[in-house]
Amino acid sequence: MKGFSKRLGEVKEYYFSTKLKEVQQLREAGNHVINMGIGSPDLPPHPSVINALKISAENPKAHGYQSYTGIAALRASFASFYARHYGVSLDPEGEILPLMGSKEGIMHISLAFLDEGDSVLIPNPGYPTYSSVTKLLNADPLYYDLKENTNWEPDWEQLEQFNLEKVKLMWVNYPHMPTGTPGNTALFERLVAFARKHNILIINDNPYSFVLYEEQNSILSVDGAMDYALELNSLSKSFNIPGWRIGMLAGKKDFLHAVLRVKSNMDSGMFLGLQHGAIAALQLGRDWFDENNLIYSERRMLVWKLAEKLGLQLFKQPGGMFVWTKVPEGISALELVDKLLYEKFIFVTPGIIFGSAGESFVRFSLCVPEEDIAEALRRIEKSPLP
Repeated sequence: MKGFSKRLGEVKEYYFSTKLKEVQQLREAGNHVINMGIGSPDLPPHPSVINALKISAENPKAHGYQSYTGIAALRASFASFYARHYGVSLDPEGEILPLMGSKEGIMHISLAFLDEGDSVLIPNPGYPTYSSVTKLLNADPLYYDLKENTNWEPDWEQLEQFNLEKVKLMWVNYPHMPTGTPGNTALFERLVAFARKHNILIINDNPYSFVLYEEQNSILSVDGAMDYALELNSLSKSFNIPGWRIGMLAGKKDFLHAVLRVKSNMDSGMFLGLQHGAIAALQLGRDWFDENNLIYSERRMLVWKLAEKLGLQLFKQPGGMFVWTKVPEGISALELVDKLLYEKFIFVTPGIIFGSAGESFVRFSLCVPEEDIAEALRRIEKSPLP
């Protein structure tokens, strides 16, 4: 054994992979740990989605390898979904690529476009996988700041001051995780103009559109975006099926074909039953989202109360699966997270895992039953943290 790859040098195990081991240990010791850290929807899928999966799984011919691009009906359903909700017209034959989860898509895209030594613009704070995948490929992450005084949108002056000569990709994520900033057409227009000016490919990671947001926006709705942008989307959050691993990539045919050249060497297609379940999900009406959002809205009100009891500053965005909060000056967010876990058995996420700009922040997930949030609130009210 001659050792591990050098590319692992700066890449650590995913935060939740390690922290959930601590949570499990506390539970095994008999403690009722309330997990408010993970954005894994706890609500059930629609019955029609489960039924479509079951019917397909009972077909003896459904269990073989599938096409790397998914069945035509799934691509058509994605295209119809984008037309209805985002006002974006996509050709299902060439401008939609189903993925086995959008997280895997981040790797596929990076492998398709990056060479060693290329640079990648990554939001700070932002989804940690953008950074880890970039490092795994020996490309250079270039972090651009998102600040509360600009509502977590890019600092355009900072971006223009970077040396952009080697930058090939720029990751954006609107609606934004972890802050909840929704994004809008004006922002997307500015991003596309920036990409055009500097010959950069922008990827908007867009899995949170339907969680408490009244409007849905896509970067692909902007004029000229198809030449400079791709968009990732996922059924995990919108349809309560995170474990099914169903995502998609939308954009220019030539770009998607490059990604397919990577993807087709890394998986053997999506199980047919999952594809039929996804089709059923994509056909659901607006009432599906309204029913879920009523529950999320009630949960969010309780989380706001909990955050206020903890003395945290709230950022009340119009939507999102999380509540983003700031600790008071002089308080360590990491220490607060550990105190909540080990003294109150409440698990929340420190903002620092999303980048240095999140150091003073704490994130709460809404993927928690209302009674558990109420119990967390009672624990704090009964015995406040010192």
